[in-house]
Amino acid sequence: MKVYLKIHIRDDCETIACCDEELLNQVFREGNLKIEISSEFYGGGLVKLEKAIEILKHATFFNIVGEKIIEQAINCQLLPKEGIRFINGVPMALKMMV
Repeated sequence: MKVYLKIHIRDDCETIACCDEELLNQVFREGNLKIEISSEFYGGGLVKLEKAIEILKHATFFNIVGEKIIEQAINCQLLPKEGIRFINGVPMALKMMV
């Protein structure tokens, strides 16, 4: 199982963007909510799910989208189930604090 992962660095701060492989370059809308899973933001490299989780374990900030990466992040206690938001049935989560 693979996911796309991209590391963004701005002002010495890293944000990890990660999405399930099949979601790249798709847009999901629900009401006034919209998420665009663009290759510019999420489309770094295609990595194994396990490697992505190891990287996310050390991330101060992350933005993850997709059933596979979200489920694994919950299983590894990187985020609680209550921290997940759904847009048109697609789960997403953000980590914005240490």
